[in-house]
Amino acid sequence: MLENLKKYKIILASNSPRRRELLAGLDIPFEVKVLPGIEEHYPATLQGEDIPKYLSAQKAAAYRDGMTGDELIITADTIVWVDGVVLGKPHDASDAVRMLAMLSGKTHEVMTGVTVMTCDRQRTFAVTTKVEFAALSDEEITYYVEHYRPFDKAGAYGIQEWIGYVGVRSLEGSYYNVMGLPVQRLYVELLKF
Repeated sequence: MLENLKKYKIILASNSPRRRELLAGLDIPFEVKVLPGIEEHYPATLQGEDIPKYLSAQKAAAYRDGMTGDELIITADTIVWVDGVVLGKPHDASDAVRMLAMLSGKTHEVMTGVTVMTCDRQRTFAVTTKVEFAALSDEEITYYVEHYRPFDKAGAYGIQEWIGYVGVRSLEGSYYNVMGLPVQRLYVELLKF
């Protein structure tokens, strides 16, 4: 599968171990290359899916000048959207507790923007998954934050961890998107390259 990609050296521009694991599931060879110091700011006027799309395209742009003609870069950015508020990665334990309290007993959206780029083509898209959380007690939230330290995760949680087992009531859309990379949609997009 994805024979069309053999002419490319595929680069995943992400430090996320979950994204590495998910991309590896497509059985394509790739390497990880992360440039330091890429800014992750977006205009305050952006809403919803436009935020992670903008951020993934911004990350990809940082690689453009150093690219060779045989490289294909994949960048991604994930946010959690609840009640019109963006939740990125928590700054510390108290911020993680605050975020999880915001998600408790509500449905939120996990949005991942992905950019696939070569020297002559670029495609940016977003995938949204709706996640319903059960009401979480303060004790459950504190336990999760103390034991799993979800400081590198948008919305302060990993669905594949303990909190996902006890807190997620329902899911509408891609489970893998909630982990950080909508691999089915990425596969479809890669087929077009």
